[in-house]
Amino acid sequence: MISGGGTGGHIYPAIAIANAWREKYPDAEILFVGAEGKMEMQKVPEAGYIIEGLPVAGLQRSLSLSNLSFPFKLFKSLRKSKKLVKEFNPEAVVGVGGYASGPLLRVAQAKGIPTLLQEQNSYAGLTNKLLAKKAKVICVAYPGMEKFFPLERIKYTGNPVRKDILQLEGKQEVGLKYFGLETGKKVLLVLGGSLGARTINHGILADMEALEKGGYQILWQCGKFYFREMSAKVKESGLKHIHVLEFIKEMDLAYAVADVVVSRAGALSVSELSLVGKPVVFIPSPNVAEDHQTKNALAYVNENAALLLKDDEAVGKIKETLDGLFAEEGKAEKLSKNILKLAKPDAAEKIVEALEEIIA
Repeated sequence: MISGGGTGGHIYPAIAIANAWREKYPDAEILFVGAEGKMEMQKVPEAGYIIEGLPVAGLQRSLSLSNLSFPFKLFKSLRKSKKLVKEFNPEAVVGVGGYASGPLLRVAQAKGIPTLLQEQNSYAGLTNKLLAKKAKVICVAYPGMEKFFPLERIKYTGNPVRKDILQLEGKQEVGLKYFGLETGKKVLLVLGGSLGARTINHGILADMEALEKGGYQILWQCGKFYFREMSAKVKESGLKHIHVLEFIKEMDLAYAVADVVVSRAGALSVSELSLVGKPVVFIPSPNVAEDHQTKNALAYVNENAALLLKDDEAVGKIKETLDGLFAEEGKAEKLSKNILKLAKPDAAEKIVEALEEIIA
């Protein structure tokens, strides 16, 4: 059983683990458990797996009326988790973080079923910290995670990512044609997540004219919330080389055409970008627990493997940052080389090995 979710950063690693397990054990039964109404309830079935939803909800850190219903939802989720564990009778349970994984792993641990945690971020999430006491193994993506988890149970595996990202060779021409981009002109790939990132979008709006004049063409995933507004503003501007998309499904082609990437620093994005090996400017979101995106980005910046632009300084500074990057001879190549050193292409396989050990 695999549980967790709430964001793509939890869901896609979970699916990658399931795929790696199924590749090795084609007849294996796998059941996902998520939170009702969250994106895993759509994304997991799309990936070909069965998922059950729990009525669990997160506890708001600020005073909120929704916190009054928390104990009732938790009780119902624990009760449903007991039923699911009894019926499915798993040999192991994997938690990928997010509050959805709490009830199921608590039940599994109480029954003596081996549990494995996968922590994507450089700053551990609350659910994983609580579950770590009884977990058999904790798979992490960053060094130094012993400040959150027992050192003897940590495995440094990296974050599992989609297989197509590992094979970019020969895809550049296909990608240029697919996205309607010109050959020989620098491609800036802009990623703000599936919902979008307000600061990044406003930063690109502020600089897009100067970027186009400076020889860039932009492949811009602006997100669901901003697509109508951003596409209207690009149309009004009359600029010819700004390509706005709500969501990019063909990420392998997008990465293949990119000369430089501007991105949020969610755990999954950071792991994918390390495998891609392109120069990156991270603009971490400040609206996440414990400011973990900044910590994710700094783990790379400190290795001279990426640049960091603070969210509150980003609007009006994106072009300046890119100009600085390409003005310094060899800087872009050095960032690319260093970020590749931090890549963990076999993360899903390493997690499968860890699972095999705790089941044996």
